[in-house]
Amino acid sequence: MDNMEEYTEKTFESIKHTDKFGNEYWEARELMPLLEYSKWENFHKVIKRAMIACETSNNDVSDHFPEFRKMVDIGLKTKRETIDYHLSRYACYLIVQNANPRKKSVALGQTYFAIQTRKQEITELEYSKLSEDEKRLYTRILVNNKNKYLFKTAREAGVENFGKFNNYGYKGLYNGETAKQIAKRKNIKENDDILDYMGSEELGVNLFCITQTEDKLKKDNIDDEYDACITHYNVGKTVKKAIQELGDNIPDTLPTKEKFIKELEREELQRIETN
Repeated sequence: MDNMEEYTEKTFESIKHTDKFGNEYWEARELMPLLEYSKWENFHKVIKRAMIACETSNNDVSDHFPEFRKMVDIGLKTKRETIDYHLSRYACYLIVQNANPRKKSVALGQTYFAIQTRKQEITELEYSKLSEDEKRLYTRILVNNKNKYLFKTAREAGVENFGKFNNYGYKGLYNGETAKQIAKRKNIKENDDILDYMGSEELGVNLFCITQTEDKLKKDNIDDEYDACITHYNVGKTVKKAIQELGDNIPDTLPTKEKFIKELEREELQRIETN
């Protein structure tokens, strides 16, 4: 859209469809331009990543991304059959979470489609049935999503240096270590994200810190970068102390995974494409 100030909840509602059973859905090719994607090839890659997230969350891809064919005009009174998808609200949510975050429309879409996400979270019993790789993929997606909300809250709390803010959280949780120091200890390449080499247990600890930090920033009405950093540090330190008191493994001692999370995503994508 040309005027992003008019890009509101109504924008997404305007392309919502309802089938004969009263189920709401969105068509992928109608959603694509609203998220500022001009080429189907690029947007289709986002859809594929969203399908991986759906599968990893123990949801049926065919329920949320049913494929259909339709005829479109290609000029000179000629039509061509193309692939499209009927997307559930959850599918749309996963798409905007995997789309380019630098696009303002994507950020607005994340806010809009996030309303129903809690209903789609898997149960504790379902989670227990996942393999370790599946747990890693699922929890990494949650960490990624929750981090976006944390950084939005941190920005509203006065944070400008997000690298510094992030490191304060790691310092509290990892006995004073920054992300760079953790990476060095774990023999992780400098440009790789340390979260992508964590197991499900370690990711779970980080996820808890993220959600608790965001909640505390809001509750304490933090409006200064220094105070926000100290809050992040204190939450991390408190979580680590609680883990020690419970007799569980502290994050520093948990093993580094050999497989980078992107490898698991590629393997999952290949599995989906071959089924």
